[in-house]
Amino acid sequence: MFRKIEVWILYLAMLLSIVFAIGFGVLVRQELVGNIKAGWLSKTALALAEIPLKARRILDTDIDLKTEDRFPDLVDFNGTPNTEESYLLLSRYDGDLREGVIELVNLRSFETLHTWNPDIDLFNDLVEQVDEFEHLKSNRKNSRQRLVHPKLTKDGGIIFGQFLPLTKINSCSDLIFQNTKDKFHHSIETDIDGNIWVPSQKFPQSLPSTKVGRDTGREGGTRNGFNDDAIVKLSPEGEVLYEKSVSQIFIDNGLEYLLFSVGDKSFNLDPIHLNDIQPVNFDGEFWKKGDVFLSLRNQSMILLYRPLTNEILWKGVGPFFYQHDVDILDENRISIFNNNAKNFVDSLTVDGNNEVVIYDFKTNKYSKYLNKSLIENDVRTKSQGRSEILPNGDLYIEETNFGRTLYFNSDGSLRWTHVNRADNENIYSVGWSRILYTEADVETVHNFLTNRGTCNE
Repeated sequence: MFRKIEVWILYLAMLLSIVFAIGFGVLVRQELVGNIKAGWLSKTALALAEIPLKARRILDTDIDLKTEDRFPDLVDFNGTPNTEESYLLLSRYDGDLREGVIELVNLRSFETLHTWNPDIDLFNDLVEQVDEFEHLKSNRKNSRQRLVHPKLTKDGGIIFGQFLPLTKINSCSDLIFQNTKDKFHHSIETDIDGNIWVPSQKFPQSLPSTKVGRDTGREGGTRNGFNDDAIVKLSPEGEVLYEKSVSQIFIDNGLEYLLFSVGDKSFNLDPIHLNDIQPVNFDGEFWKKGDVFLSLRNQSMILLYRPLTNEILWKGVGPFFYQHDVDILDENRISIFNNNAKNFVDSLTVDGNNEVVIYDFKTNKYSKYLNKSLIENDVRTKSQGRSEILPNGDLYIEETNFGRTLYFNSDGSLRWTHVNRADNENIYSVGWSRILYTEADVETVHNFLTNRGTCNE
């Protein structure tokens, strides 16, 4: 029934298969990290190599948002509610609904007071699917999108983003505006005048094409263009008032060597990775109103930058790695959420535990805050993550990668935790939730609850 195959033919086929596999791997690697591309050959090889991942993502839309279950006995809120009035603007991926939601939670009772669930697919239909938004409908659709770092505004709206147009919705989750100038990502903060500060990725890139090319940035897990991160200030109505490429800031301030280093002989598509902009709202000995603190993850660096003069006033490269979330504590101190993640030989690894690091400009010294508590509770999100030191000394932490939120008393004792577990028993990622505790925050919540009205189902 079957013909015999000459042994030499079998060996030749095996040899050719090995040669093909090696050649295919070389083409994929060149397209990803090589200085010299092979045109359509390497692009085709990369596209073929990504077929299994893309197929899996199509079949399992929440694959990127499921997390390791490190807390098998925990569901929802656990512990003792706060005594002082405060609220949590909880952003999470709902594994049962299979979409991102935002919930306003009363932290004195753990009661959910309001939920936002916008139709991201409907909003995406309003965006022209070209350039950086070419894959918006597939990669940023409802079923695989978190609503990152939501901001409740004084007029009762919610602003959110994450490689989307910057979007604002009302209490009924209807669209108020979305700015499609560029892809906005990571943190969203407002200054004392109500203006919005948020990172973006400029396209076309602002740097010359001879330096960085002109491909679009990261989509679908593949980096296929230089990420030209920028700081952007928008009006409360969503109009761009100011923007500046962080790479250009480096060049203007004599730091170009950090962008185009030759140490590893390869071009770095993401040398900055801006993940937080913290506006300064008051004059002080070390800064002025209008300055901004910037967290640059891939530089393990915090900058104090003055947009008015295009000047870097201070550059912190202290005892933190892969950090997120810089906050101003008082007239001379800032806090930094230190992921403490390092690229070791096998992979990116949290070297011990996450830390909350305080830097004092007066003493030029770093210290760790409630570090024993973070060690005891094994807090170790590899990327992302948030922290907030409250005026009474309490500490709020979001362990984003593992879907866990923690609140510590000022003495270091754990007051409560929240784990984002769905009814299907899986744990899903959270989305840079925000704790609301200041007098202004509480007033905004009260106004929202009083004036939100009734929504049509």
